[in-house]
Amino acid sequence: MARIVFRAWVLLLAFTLLPQAMAANVALVLSDNGGPYAEFATSFEEFSSKSNWKISYVGKIDGQASAQTRPDLIIAVGSEAFRASLALGVNTPILATLIPRHSYDKIFSEFGRGRPRGMTSAIVLDQPAARLGAFVRQLLPTYQRVGLLSSDETRSQLPALRQSLGGLIIDNEDVSGDPALLGAINTLLPRVNLLLALPDSSIYKRDNIKAILVTTFRHQRPVIAFSKAFVTAGALAAIYSTPSQLARQSTDLLLALPAGATALPAIQMPSQFAISINSNVAQSLNLDLPDEASLRRALQADGAPK
Repeated sequence: MARIVFRAWVLLLAFTLLPQAMAANVALVLSDNGGPYAEFATSFEEFSSKSNWKISYVGKIDGQASAQTRPDLIIAVGSEAFRASLALGVNTPILATLIPRHSYDKIFSEFGRGRPRGMTSAIVLDQPAARLGAFVRQLLPTYQRVGLLSSDETRSQLPALRQSLGGLIIDNEDVSGDPALLGAINTLLPRVNLLLALPDSSIYKRDNIKAILVTTFRHQRPVIAFSKAFVTAGALAAIYSTPSQLARQSTDLLLALPAGATALPAIQMPSQFAISINSNVAQSLNLDLPDEASLRRALQADGAPK
């Protein structure tokens, strides 16, 4: 994080930052130089190529801060970039993206208090609850009992999920830490037909994924997840938004701002989504699933957010 903050200062201390209309100078702050952050940066540059924006990068692949004019907007890509951007203490609009809602709220509460209203917003990673519900119903229409593992990060989402997963029964186990994780899973799985994984860094972290997937497979319970990487690791399916889709939405948001606007719109959930299915896991669980294109059409016909 210290390196990101330093690079941000290299770029931003070159100017005196003033609140002004959303204009052409955009500073793109990345949490890392590769992976999904680099994909976002490349896509954002492509989608905005016909605009008159001047885009400067902080923490991009080459790590160079090349801006010669002050930014009118900072786009913070990922949690670390958002934290570093807020920590600068500059009075410039910040749009965060590629970040879960709970991470946005936590970081903003630590570093963003006192910022003027409308100066900070986000396009978060979390899928709309209605879209999740429609995905479960279309993917596994005979499965009625949905299991969730929750923590401080995701507990507040349960009421909306219960409402959106109409016709399905939600059963959850609260996890207070790693030692309690496997016990919670083994208690939950016999009561449900599937495990719906929500973006929760205290539960679904790298050190735990393998154990979670092995345990669910032992119980013959499919996992519906929130990333393609999770599906590659052994989840049955996932619905998620790609860095390129979020870059498109970020571009569209900025282009839609009226001339002279000085505030960002409210926090948005992803408008576009992708679907991934692990056919090997489906075969192992003796599940006959619709293909990804059919699922997308069914979700759109079901009225789920596109």
